[in-house]
Amino acid sequence: MTRMPRSHPYRLPRVPRLPLLGAAALLALGTLSAPAQAAVEPAATTAPPSSGGAPSAGRPVVTPTPQQMTSAGRDLRVPDRVRLVLGDDVDAASTDVIKKALASAGARHIVTSTAGAAAAPRGRGATLTVVAGSLKDGAVADALRATGGTVPRTLVAEGYSLASRGNTVVLAGNDGDGIYYAAQTLRQLVTGKHTLAAVSITDHPAMPLRGSIEGFYGAPWSHTDRLDQLAFYGDIKANTYIYTPKDDAYLREEWREPYPADKLADLRALIEQATAHHVDFTYAVSPGLSICYSDPDDVSALKTKLGTLYDQGARSFYVALDDISYTKWNCDADQEKYGAPGRGSAGRAQTDLLNAVQRDFIDARQDAEPLQFVPTEYSDTADSAYKSVLREHLDPKVIVQWTGTDVVPPSISMEDAQAASAVWGRKVFLWDNYPVNDYGQTTGRLLMAPYDKREAGLHKALSGIVLNPMNQAAPSKVALFGGASFAWNDEDYDPDRTWRAAAGYLAGGDPATTRALLAFFDTEHLAPTFGDTNWQPQAPELASRLADFTQAWIGGSRTERRAALRELDAYADVLAGAPEQIRTGVRDPAFLAQTKPWLDALDLWGDALNATLDGLRAQHRPGHGQADFAKAADLAKQAAAITTVPGTTRPQGTIKVADGVLDTFIKQAPQL
Repeated sequence: MTRMPRSHPYRLPRVPRLPLLGAAALLALGTLSAPAQAAVEPAATTAPPSSGGAPSAGRPVVTPTPQQMTSAGRDLRVPDRVRLVLGDDVDAASTDVIKKALASAGARHIVTSTAGAAAAPRGRGATLTVVAGSLKDGAVADALRATGGTVPRTLVAEGYSLASRGNTVVLAGNDGDGIYYAAQTLRQLVTGKHTLAAVSITDHPAMPLRGSIEGFYGAPWSHTDRLDQLAFYGDIKANTYIYTPKDDAYLREEWREPYPADKLADLRALIEQATAHHVDFTYAVSPGLSICYSDPDDVSALKTKLGTLYDQGARSFYVALDDISYTKWNCDADQEKYGAPGRGSAGRAQTDLLNAVQRDFIDARQDAEPLQFVPTEYSDTADSAYKSVLREHLDPKVIVQWTGTDVVPPSISMEDAQAASAVWGRKVFLWDNYPVNDYGQTTGRLLMAPYDKREAGLHKALSGIVLNPMNQAAPSKVALFGGASFAWNDEDYDPDRTWRAAAGYLAGGDPATTRALLAFFDTEHLAPTFGDTNWQPQAPELASRLADFTQAWIGGSRTERRAALRELDAYADVLAGAPEQIRTGVRDPAFLAQTKPWLDALDLWGDALNATLDGLRAQHRPGHGQADFAKAADLAKQAAAITTVPGTTRPQGTIKVADGVLDTFIKQAPQL
């Protein structure tokens, strides 16, 4: 995969047209002829164009939200036969995404031409031409302009421009990654069978690093989970996966030892999958439990381990020095070189190690990314002797991670991030401990609220964001979807809109399944911290509906009570039917398997809610309703007894579904 240095945008020079894919070739293919002017939608259905990418009337929802996206009029018609013209920089993965998008829009025959194929036949009946290539190709840039698109003056790494109008679509990437991300946007512009939205988009990520870190305790992801996640990251324009599972002894307790052939083959498969989906596989080694910083053999062993992964195709590397003690050394030699153990001496030892890796290993390989590292002090902004040494002496190229103002912070503000950047002497890289569920307060929970409480503008102080996900890989996609969207465009991020888009993604666009998923997510909305504070409430939608119902039931007229009952009945049916709708409508078998205990519990809780409403409905007749309330109590008892599957999560416990909301209402309803 080709990638410019992510931190260095550059200006687009006047690029001479390339001989293989010049203007003449594209003209021969019908590409550069000006498209017919599309009819403008009626004023009632379109809003004035805006410079931002948030959807308005006449524009589809695209996630991550583009930096600039405007409507270009009436939808394009996608015929059975489509002409696809590919530049030299378009890789197989991008081509595949483009073809699948066109097929989903109704194209049955896609006639593909590559660079230098000007003489290829146009294909009978082809009335739509799609051009994909690099903005550094003058002919592609001209095609973009002719289709109503804009060529940006500054090309930001991973950015792209897209224009669709009349009978032409142009996907122009700032680099190879940008072409791939343009294809991912095209996928979201399909508005129906045989139609594509007409738009002009100029887009790029706000943060250079976006994705996940497999850094949780407890049950690790399977190899299949990881392969699936890497493909998913490509879909959501996430470009970073940090591999540091706690169960891999060869990057922790046995970090000096070489990988057996079978495990090395698995790592190579992950690296290849990551590369295919434009994701950096970042290998994170954790030597802190046993390393002797002053021992040249240990330093050499660390470089050798990283070199083994480099030979497998990895180009991004990370040293984890978190969750270790700096009150003792692992060898007497460190005491002799750095003095008594403590914050300052630990900072000096770690600085020497990290600088050696950056200087001798990373800098010696032109295609290696800057070294990343998580420090021992990772969760505050207070200065210390440890931070002071690293701030003053650590190679400025090394990227430092930070988890926020706490291990699990309730929010992250610009002020917080700026303070962290100041104390570390560089932009920090956020390790966001959401939706990880490996600590006591998350027992029995899936964390499926929107990614939220992170302030717009954080790209000014952060080099990127990776989320630490749950033991359950597939349900983690809900939060990861939001995290990637925020890191791409934090200024125009809408948590609720992105949450709904995540549900739609898992539902394959099916409205009934999307609604069922959102109802399910709401029952798994609570997000705790390490203390007694929850930074996201439990089941806010259900809680609001139950509160409105209770108010009407207690203080309303008979007519108001009946109306309230009908309204809550309808939502109770959605909730009770959600598990089966999800099992039928979600095509991801891992999602269904990993959420099974929670869906089974929701089945029972939904039936308990319906039984409770039956009891309230029957109460107007003396002596009636008690059997329904007893049935509800029995169903609630069965639901509350369901436990997590042993070996699948940490810690083990009973399944929580809308706890403190639904169970409380069912218990109190007979007294209403």
